[in-house]
Amino acid sequence: MAKNEPKGGLRLAASCLFGLEGPLGNELRHMGMESVAPENGRVLFTTDMAGLARANIRSRFAERILLVLGEFPARSFDELFEGVRALPFEAWLPRSAAFPVEGWSLDSELRSVPGCQRIIKKAAAKRLGEKYLVSWLPEDGAEYKIRFSILKDVCRITLDSSGAPLHKRGYRPAHNAAPLRETLAAAIVDIAGYRGRGELADPFCGSGTIAIEAALAAKGRAPGINRRFAAERWDAVPRAAWDAERAAALAAEYGGDYHIYASDIDPRAVALARENARRAGVERYIDFSVADARRFSRPTENGVIVTNPPYGERLMEKQSAAELLRLFGGAWRATPWRLALLSPDEGAEGLLGARADKRRKLYNGMIKCNLYMYGLNNKVKAGSAKR
Repeated sequence: MAKNEPKGGLRLAASCLFGLEGPLGNELRHMGMESVAPENGRVLFTTDMAGLARANIRSRFAERILLVLGEFPARSFDELFEGVRALPFEAWLPRSAAFPVEGWSLDSELRSVPGCQRIIKKAAAKRLGEKYLVSWLPEDGAEYKIRFSILKDVCRITLDSSGAPLHKRGYRPAHNAAPLRETLAAAIVDIAGYRGRGELADPFCGSGTIAIEAALAAKGRAPGINRRFAAERWDAVPRAAWDAERAAALAAEYGGDYHIYASDIDPRAVALARENARRAGVERYIDFSVADARRFSRPTENGVIVTNPPYGERLMEKQSAAELLRLFGGAWRATPWRLALLSPDEGAEGLLGARADKRRKLYNGMIKCNLYMYGLNNKVKAGSAKR
């Protein structure tokens, strides 16, 4: 056991988009994590060094895996300074560590985020200087980013073990802006119940994120298997932990005959989606085509549509998107397929022509959306929803 690993295990927090706390909590329990406790926008859990690596490599729904150093009241800058100074930074940070500070404050006396950043940086430097008996810290080594949250005058200090957000799987180029995060796409595939059996289609595939995440889930491929994490440079986390967890993730993959369809009316979008799938290593499992969602049709009955139709920011764009959704609804209702459709449009049910069996509020970044879910046996007849 490393000197910084408590006997009872490490306390970690997995941050996530609002609305994904439940799926993330279930995922962490399935990974063998203990004391799993969902909160708004994050899930707390306890594990060991191997679990820290496992959560980063395998989580489909988390945005970051954060090591919790401590929590304390902070109603003033003095309380904030002393609370931070009391934390055991030296158990994790070597003398050469770079430790930038980021965070947020909500419903608290300490409203100035830049002010809090300065105080936390100063207190951490004070603690490390005292422990290493130096008056100056070079910060020329590995990065140990300090993240803080202050909610209702309670401050939580964490170290970011992930580095780049976990939704950045590596298969989408940095310059390619897509409307749907990979973590949210993975979650709606999971909520829709797709496990690699039957058929899945996304008729508004865009850059292919939903289909790619469906293929990764069907194969059981760890989404972080091919990327690196900040904590891999931390002295306290054994290299062997990362190697073992990657090997275990590879061994857990399985093959199969999957039926995943991704289409879009824009040939350029389809070409981009195919290229992204190639980067993700799942191109062979997805059938790409140029097709009009307004004429969606599939001959089989055991299928689910999981999709995020386009929506506009300007009036004309919104009107065009609404008409597109209305016409797609007519085509979908003519099939026996189930549907999970993500949209920020509160009038989506009326446009689709059917009242959803269930609605689930989710956030795509800061955009509030609803996931409209229609089950195969409960689909409402056309025209039953108010327009």
